[in-house]
Amino acid sequence: MSLPQPTQRILVAEDDAEIRQALERILSYEGYEVVTANDGAEALETIKSQQPMAILLDVMMPFVDGLGVCRKLRERGDRTPVLMLTARHEVTDRVAGLDAGADDYLTKPFDLDELLARVRALLRRVDDGGVDKLQAGFFTLDVPRRLVSGPTGEIDLTRTEFAILELLMRNKGIVLERSVMYDRIWGYDFGDSSRSLDVHIGYLRRKLEADGTPRIIETVRGVGFVLRVED
Repeated sequence: MSLPQPTQRILVAEDDAEIRQALERILSYEGYEVVTANDGAEALETIKSQQPMAILLDVMMPFVDGLGVCRKLRERGDRTPVLMLTARHEVTDRVAGLDAGADDYLTKPFDLDELLARVRALLRRVDDGGVDKLQAGFFTLDVPRRLVSGPTGEIDLTRTEFAILELLMRNKGIVLERSVMYDRIWGYDFGDSSRSLDVHIGYLRRKLEADGTPRIIETVRGVGFVLRVED
C-alpha cells in the first residue's frame, strides 16, 4: 500500500498524553502529517490555524469536550471529517457523537489496524465514476459539490452519510450486502457485531424523510440495504 501524501494532515485531540503520543507516533509512521491538541479549546484553535484533513477527537476532554468541539465545527460550517474516540460502549453514547456531527466513532481500547482503516476511510475521496450528478426519485446528489437536494431544498449530510447515499444511488435496485458497504465506505469489514452502518442509515433516513417523503432505503433482512425508487 502506498503511503499517504504529506499534505494529509491529521489532528489528534486527546488529553491523555500517553494515548496522544502513541497515536502521533503511529500516524506519523504511516506517513501522515500529525498535529496535536491537549484539550477541546486548543483543538478548536488548532483546526483554524492548521486546517487538518481529518480529526481524531476524544470525547472526554477538559474546557470543551469532544461533542462540544464537533458541534462548534458543524455550526461554523466546517465539514472536516471527525472520528470520535470514546471509552463509552453504550449505543446511546456513540449515537450522541454522530448526532453532534461526527462521521464515525471508535471505542477504546481499539485495534490499530481498525483505527488506520477508519482514518483511510475518512480521507478517501469517493470515485465519482465519471458522473457528476445522480438522481433517485425526488433526490439529486451533486458529487463534485457534495450537495444533496430533495423536495424542499438542500439536505445537510455528514461525509459518511453522503458516501452511503452515493453508493446506494449508484447501485439503484441492487441489494448491497453489509460487508460490501463496510468495505466501500470504511475500507474494512467490522463484522456482524458492528452497528455503525445501521446507525448511519438510521440518521440518513431521518434526514431524507423529514418532510414526509416516502422511504427509499429499504432493509433486506439478513443481507443489507437497497435503494428503490420509481423513476
